Amino acid sequence: MLSAGLPQGAVPRLERPGPLRDRVYEALLELITTRALRPGQHLVESELAGHLGVSRQPVREALQRLNTEGWVDLRPAQGAFVHEPTDEEADQLLSVRTLLEAEAARLAAANSGSAGIAALEELCARGEQAVADDDVDLAVATNAAFHAKVMELAGNLVLSELAGQVDRRVRWYYTPVARQRGKQSWKEHRELIDAIAARDEARATTVMRAHTEHTRTTYHEHTQG
Repeated sequence: MLSAGLPQGAVPRLERPGPLRDRVYEALLELITTRALRPGQHLVESELAGHLGVSRQPVREALQRLNTEGWVDLRPAQGAFVHEPTDEEADQLLSVRTLLEAEAARLAAANSGSAGIAALEELCARGEQAVADDDVDLAVATNAAFHAKVMELAGNLVLSELAGQVDRRVRWYYTPVARQRGKQSWKEHRELIDAIAARDEARATTVMRAHTEHTRTTYHEHTQG
């Protein structure tokens, strides 16, 4: 086990042809988002480079970019560490998410057709199965896909762009409470589908707002517990 906390072979090596900076950045961001690299964890350039099969230079550049974006903290004479979010940071982000998602739910109720409803139902069934199988990674990924689909059905490109800017950070906060939210989260998704299918904009807004607020409350309970 390396100090970076990743089992040997757990991360696929990146293909060498072409510039690597962006791909190294994406690989590290995905590892942080899924908490394979945990908040507060020391990031050693040489070990990360070894995992990814690249030189230290693109890793260093990626860490600098991640530092600028708030995912990584660069500490003088200590090195790079995965950022540890404060309660205030989480609260601000999840509050913004509630506003965006509630409006997306309203618009989805106004605009969705049978194909969109079917897609939501399929994702919901997949998420319920992931919970039944205790597959947290799949549950988190499916949850993100479900919310992305609602955003797509809303049909507002500006709203979708704004949501995309917070999507990964939402996944970062959701991952540690995914098992705790479990079945209840997908029950709420079912309620949302029913409201959208009924074209009930007010109900869809209310359900989505309550749903995202439950996640925010659960996250705070988790960090304080």
